[in-house]
Amino acid sequence: MNRKSKIALIILAAGKSTRFPGNKLLAKINGESMIKKIVRTALNSKVNRILIVTGYEAEKIKQQIKEIEDERVQIVYNPKYEEGQSSSVKTGVKQVIGKVDAVMIHPADVPFITPEDIDRLIEVYEITNAATIVASHRGRHGHPILFSSKLFSEIMQITEEKHGLKELVEKYREEIVEVESSQYTIIDIDTPEDLKKIQRIPRRNLLQDGD
Repeated sequence: MNRKSKIALIILAAGKSTRFPGNKLLAKINGESMIKKIVRTALNSKVNRILIVTGYEAEKIKQQIKEIEDERVQIVYNPKYEEGQSSSVKTGVKQVIGKVDAVMIHPADVPFITPEDIDRLIEVYEITNAATIVASHRGRHGHPILFSSKLFSEIMQITEEKHGLKELVEKYREEIVEVESSQYTIIDIDTPEDLKKIQRIPRRNLLQDGD
């Protein structure tokens, strides 16, 4: 396996945050917005490209990360974001077909993952060349999920009616490679209570890159 494989991380940031007052991706975590935190984490990993798929309040999301100047970062607007997450996944993947060896799909509301969580999946991909690799913690699947380019055509066929990527993960369940990762790969923020609960964890446990 080529050690210089090209990997794109697609951050899904188009949702309406229906269980959170306001846009949860703008909520502050240790002084910075949730969306900015996850983008900064990605920049400290080994991924070659970072695509942020926006939809709901796209301009506000864009403003949050405008000061991050890095050629790896690209913002892509999904005009069909109200159709569900599947449309955002396809919007991101469409941008990198023929340009990368694999994509990693990551919801922006799983903001506490570390660069090491991302890099571990890349390392396993470069060893195994597996079609699907998922971050997991103590047997629970989390995010990100890596999909080889071998599955891009199938990803472009997913629909909300068939439960999006879940259908694909289920289809290849026997072939999935699980990578033991930090607890943060299985912690998503859906409500203000979720955010408060994780912020009670000692700050030193949430630091990611020496900040």
